[in-house]
Amino acid sequence: MTDTSSTRSADSEARAPRRSRLHRLMRFIPLVAPVLLWAVPCWVLLYTGQHWPLPGTLAGTALFVLGLAGMPLAMVRGHGRRQQDRAAIVGDTLLGAGWVLFTWSVLLGVLLRLALTVAGVGESQDRARIVTWAVLGVAAVLLVWGYAEARRVPRVRRLDVPLPRLGAGLDGLRVALITDTHYGPLDRARWSARVCETVNTLEADLVCHTGDIADGTAERRRAQAAPLGTVRATRARVYVTGNHEYYSEAQGWVDLMDELGWEPLRNRHLLLERGGDTLVVAGVDDVTAESSGLAGHRAHLAGALDGADPGLPVLLLAHQPKFVDRAAAAGIDLQLSGHTHGGQIWPFHHLVRIDQPTVAGLSRHGARTLLYTSRGTGFWGPPFRVFAPSEITLLVLRSPDRPATP
Repeated sequence: MTDTSSTRSADSEARAPRRSRLHRLMRFIPLVAPVLLWAVPCWVLLYTGQHWPLPGTLAGTALFVLGLAGMPLAMVRGHGRRQQDRAAIVGDTLLGAGWVLFTWSVLLGVLLRLALTVAGVGESQDRARIVTWAVLGVAAVLLVWGYAEARRVPRVRRLDVPLPRLGAGLDGLRVALITDTHYGPLDRARWSARVCETVNTLEADLVCHTGDIADGTAERRRAQAAPLGTVRATRARVYVTGNHEYYSEAQGWVDLMDELGWEPLRNRHLLLERGGDTLVVAGVDDVTAESSGLAGHRAHLAGALDGADPGLPVLLLAHQPKFVDRAAAAGIDLQLSGHTHGGQIWPFHHLVRIDQPTVAGLSRHGARTLLYTSRGTGFWGPPFRVFAPSEITLLVLRSPDRPATP
């Protein structure tokens, strides 16, 4: 038998300096990212051969400098200790606009310029100016459309989910999922009421909210969250915490949801029975709960399943998709999650995939476990959704033993 302990120790010692250098590099990202976000579009749109009149170049440069200086300042005032909603709106909007400009400056600045060069269109200055107007036009269209997408009531996404262990008595069980409502600086009380009205039209047996209710404390965002009390379900309304609750006094949100008639599943479960069959509906705190310092808050799957018959199918609510590794190891049948927003503003989903196993939709993990990841019902921060539409989800659970349709 080979003793690998010394090898692991040597490998760990070799990796330690690399991790340390990576951590030091990560500290500079919040400083470098805003500069790139505004400097790259400024360079592509103004200084790559356009030869704009000097007043235009200076005015455009001044706008980018204002964006670079104003965005971090507004974000700090809006999301820091002061929690100024107006500043948050300005900072979030600049962040979204900067990201869209950056993305399309890079894409069109390279691809369109190359295509124009290959096609022999115009002189160098003509091609540079075409790129500039194309970037500004595409960005403007996407920002207007993305704002409308973010503020509208989400469309309902319906899908059947087959669960091999689900009893015939539970076939056709209707599960409505909302998540990541993110009530925040923009007052969305009317939007919240319309979302809840839409959920009620689904006539769901079980309604789930998988966290990130709001940005801000329950006391501060109560008016926007209040319509959640009007949601109807024939069996139960259940809720688990998301990571944003732990930025804003999570216990206050747990208490408010309980007050509104939702059952907080904090590392516990309930039994849903119909037609002689039973489904275990379990929930866990978000994976960030333990580091929040709140007593009793942590993601504890064993506690959530304590006392449940292991032969019964399990529906698990966990805010972040990456919890699915633990769910699959425990043989969970279906996990419902949110958190990713589907990337929210394309192509941010590529960065989300670094941290999460899925961005949206139904996926299989391990021998038994299915994971459904919602793109979210609301939006966080920038009031835009670009190629990542919000959703209210209706999942119809299907049993292999259901009667065949004639």
